[in-house]
Formats: sequence, structure tokens, C-alpha cells
Amino acid sequence: MSSYQSTIGLEIHVELKTLTKMFCDSPNDSNELKPNVNVCPICLGHPGTLPTINKVAVESVIRVGLALGGEINESTKFDRKNYFYPDLPKGYQISQYSQPLVVGGKLNDARIRRIHLEEDTGRLIHSQRDNFSLVDFNRAGVPLMELVTEPDIKSAEEAVRFAQELQLILRYLGVSGADMEKGQMRIEANVSVGRWSRGVWRTGSKVEVKNINSFRAVRDAIDFEVARQSKVMNSRKEVRHETRGWDESKKATVSQRAKEEAHDYRYFPEPDLPPIKISESFDLNNIKMSIPELPDKKRDRFKREFGLDSQKTEFLTSDVCLADYFEDAISELEAMDKTADPKVLVNYLISDLTGLLNESKTNFRDIKVSPERLAHLVVLISQGKIGSRQAKDILKKMFESGTDPETIINEEGLETVSDSNVILRVIKEIIKENKKAVDDYKKGKEASLKFLVGQAMSKLNGRADPNRLREIILENL
Repeated sequence: MSSYQSTIGLEIHVELKTLTKMFCDSPNDSNELKPNVNVCPICLGHPGTLPTINKVAVESVIRVGLALGGEINESTKFDRKNYFYPDLPKGYQISQYSQPLVVGGKLNDARIRRIHLEEDTGRLIHSQRDNFSLVDFNRAGVPLMELVTEPDIKSAEEAVRFAQELQLILRYLGVSGADMEKGQMRIEANVSVGRWSRGVWRTGSKVEVKNINSFRAVRDAIDFEVARQSKVMNSRKEVRHETRGWDESKKATVSQRAKEEAHDYRYFPEPDLPPIKISESFDLNNIKMSIPELPDKKRDRFKREFGLDSQKTEFLTSDVCLADYFEDAISELEAMDKTADPKVLVNYLISDLTGLLNESKTNFRDIKVSPERLAHLVVLISQGKIGSRQAKDILKKMFESGTDPETIINEEGLETVSDSNVILRVIKEIIKENKKAVDDYKKGKEASLKFLVGQAMSKLNGRADPNRLREIILENL
């Protein structure tokens, strides 16, 4: 079974961030909890209604296509995809088939076949206990981008990395929140396995796996399906060409239906919408110029400019707001004190400040500590006005109130003790009160010196430089 190789293609649906839906002026609000309020006769499919194209949604797909190196079709149109399901009010979906907005492109060495635009369906809510289902049409008609890859992905890990990088790019571009928990990004995997036999590549049928709603589920579903298909082929049976769903509770894929083909949907041009001539409606050069620095370029620059390792770089670029915050803070630090070490700022940002955010379950969009004030804190450390212990306490107060660090120091008397006479007096007290530790150090126990430094720091309420304390203790032993 281990000799089988997997071939994987992904179909990724992304809800676009627009004020209104794809073909009407109903609000596009994924946070709406009350069912069937963001609806109108158009998105509910009432007879005689006419759709109108959301230009912002079209431009969003063009931005994604340009960012991924795709070709924008000069002429594009919408088609009707005909099928019946309770969450599809019109009995058909307005989508794109023969002339998608984008063809080609590449991400993480996987080729992109096409990117097209369509409308989302409603949402079914099932009650297993009472044996009924309800339909919420708030989502019906929301602009939905579909990205289809070529079958270039060879493992579940590669599939996860592709999806994660795409999610990050979508957020950098500002076209979608791409939150999988909210259904803003949904992944389907087309999986087949094969192997070389007597010089001939033998492969099984492609299976589409749906209902994948997290990156962990992407990994688990593909791994399960590869193992399942390998077992089927190993027993000399044929893999069925079908659609299967990922069952999170069973950690298995389950058969849903025979796989549909394009002719099953009876595509034909949408008669109520005109074809779009891209050059007449959009300035591609302006759109291209508006694309921000994307994650791969930003990672390379952070490593080059700031000497960061891969782990810190990955963390700092994992959120566009965090990356922007970091750059603003570094800029402020350089303006305040060119001798301050930017790596100190990185450490406080990644460990202490992020830790406070995680504890409070907030993010960098809502943070009270401005980049300028974080930089000021690092400058105070660099100048020896506060030590690391004080800095952590001060940062916590800054996080709660947004106050400047120097104001907190002055109001609470937290500045580092620099009076040599005060420090010497405390050290003499420590040596007198801890004779056993002094004797142990003289016998070669280095840990005793750390203990004495800790005792001195405690007496000074953390308001001292531990390295300086260590030096003075050694002079007095």
C-alpha cells in the first residue's frame, strides 16, 4: 500500500467581503444571526426579478487573479448551473463555466486552472432530534469566488500549506476574511491514487471529498481517503468515481452520491446578465498597482532587513495587522533611538504582547498599546531606565490602559534604582541574611549566586539591573 502515490486537486470557495450581495442590494453580513433578514425578491428567486452584477466582487476576483499571476479574460460572462436543492431558491445557480474571470496562475508550485465568480447558496439547519430541516437564505446570493487547482498537489501536508497560504493572501488583499469557522472559506479535495506497474502508470478514479471545514480536517480527510483508495486498489477492486463527505465525528469519508459531470448541470449563458468586457469596465494597471506586498515578499524582506529567523518571520507575517504593527513599531524605534536593538522589540512583541492578547482573547486590530509606545518601552530598556522584570509589569499596565510607559514609571515610581549607595546597602543586607548561600557559593555552587541576585532583586522590587547586582555581589563576597 505504501507504494501508491496520491494526486490531489483543490476546489476552494471563498465568500467575498462586499457590502451587498452578488446580484442585489441585500446586505452581505456573515455575522447576522437572525435568519432570513438579509433577503430580497432577487436573492429569493421571485419570478420577474432581474439581477445586477456587483462590480466590487468582480474587481476582487481580478485582484486575486493578478496576485497569483493569472491571466484576466478580456471577455467574461455568467452562466446558469441548473440543479435542485432546498437551499437554492431559483432552482439554478448563477455561476461561470466557459469564460471564467481568471485562467492560469500559480501558488506554492501548484498550478491554478481557473478562478471564477458565482453566488452562494442558502444554509440548511438540520434537527436530528425532531427530524426536520430549516433554510436560512441570508447567505443566498453572497459573492462567492471559486478557485480550482490543477492536480499538482501530492500530499495532505501540501494541500494544507496551499490552503493556508491562499487564506493569508486573501486577507492581505482585503477581499475576504476567509474564516473557515464562519464558512467564509470552504475546501473540497479531488483525490486519486496510483502507482507504477510494469512501466505503466495505473491510477484509480477521482473522488471528490466535501464538508471540509478546517485545516486539520483537510489533512485528516485527504490522508483517510488516500489510505482508503490504496486499500481498495490493493485488493484489486475499482475505486468508484463519487462524491464523499468528511465525517468529523467518525474521522472518515462517507459516500454521498455519484459524481456529477458538467453536462449534468446543463450550463447555458445567463440570459439576464450581459457579458463583461474587462477593459471597458476596469483599469487593470490601477488594480495591479493597488496590490500590496504579499506574504512571500514580506517574509523575504523581514529576513533581509531585520535579520529575523524563519520562525519569527512566519509569525510576524501570519496576520497582516500584526505585520503592519511590527513595521510601524520598528520605524518608531529607529526614530527614537538608533542604538536600540530591534530584536528586543521583536521579543516583547512576539512573547509578552502576544501573550497578553491571547489571554484577553483579542487581536492586534483592537490593541490599546500603540506601536509608538511599544517602541518607547524598548528605548527605556535600552537606556537602562528599566529592567526586563519592570518592563513586563509596565507592558501589562500599558495593555490595560494604553498609557505611555514613561508616565506609568513616573506615576508608580518604577524607574530602575541607580544609586550605588542604595544598591550596596541592600547587597550587604543580603549577604548578612543568607550566610548558608554565601558559604555554598564559596564551595563552588553557582546556583547560590543566582539565589543571592534574586534576593537582592526582590528587596529592590525588581527595580535593578540583575547583571550589575551580580557584579557588585561578587565584589563583596
